[in-house]
Amino acid sequence: MPLTAIAAFWAVSFLLVLTPGADWAYVIAAGLRGRRWVPPAVAGLACGALLATAAVAAGVGALVARHPALLSALTLAGALWLLRLGRLMWRSAGAAAVPAPGAVVDGGARAAAGPVPAVAVADEHGRGPAPGPRTGHRLLVLGCALKGAGVSGLNPKLLLLLLALLPQFVQPAAAWPVAGQILALGAVHAASCVVVYLGVGLASQRVLGARPTAARTVTRVSGGLMIAIGVGLVGEQVGRWVGG
Repeated sequence: MPLTAIAAFWAVSFLLVLTPGADWAYVIAAGLRGRRWVPPAVAGLACGALLATAAVAAGVGALVARHPALLSALTLAGALWLLRLGRLMWRSAGAAAVPAPGAVVDGGARAAAGPVPAVAVADEHGRGPAPGPRTGHRLLVLGCALKGAGVSGLNPKLLLLLLALLPQFVQPAAAWPVAGQILALGAVHAASCVVVYLGVGLASQRVLGARPTAARTVTRVSGGLMIAIGVGLVGEQVGRWVGG
C-alpha cells in the first residue's frame, strides 16, 4: 500500500479527530476526574475505533452498503448511547466532585466517586459480596474503558470515516489485501486518537482540575453536547423513516 495513500488518509483522519464531539466530551470528563482516568478512557476510545475498523474489514461495510437500514440502526444505537452518557454527565455536574466516567450510578442520580461508593451500591442491591478497594478500582477503570469503546465505536463521526471516506483510500489492485489495507488505515486513525485525546484529557485536568466551578460548567457543557448530538441523530433517523 503506497505511503502517499496512508499519508492522505492520516490527514483526513487527523482533522476529524481534532473536531470536538462526543469523544472529546468523554475524555474531558475523564481528565476532570483525575489524571489516572485519562489513559483508560483514551484506551477505550482507541479500542472502539479498532473494533469498528475490524468490523468493516470483516465485511460489515459491504453489508451496510447493501442494507442502508442497518446503518440507520447503528446510528440510532449510537445516539441512544450518547443520550444516556450525556444525561449522566449532566446530572453529575451538580455533585461536589466530577464522577469517573466508568463509575457506577445509583438510580441514575448519584455518581460514585470511587471504589467505596461502588462497593456500597453492590451491597445495597444484594449482588453478592462487595469487592475490595483494589478490585473496585479495577472495575471502575474497566467501566471507564468500556464506555470509551462504546462512545468511539458507535460514534457517527467514526462511521462516516469508515463507511464513506476510508473506501476512497483503499486500492484493490495493491499488493496488500483489501482487509489488510482497511486494518492498517484504522490503526493509523486509532494512533491519531491516542495522541489527540491524551493531550485533551491531560490538558483539561491541568487547566480545570483546580477550578471546581469551571470544571462543573465544562462537565455540564460536555454532557449537553452529547445530549444534543444524540437528539439530532435521533431526529435525523425519524425524519428519514417518516419521509421514506
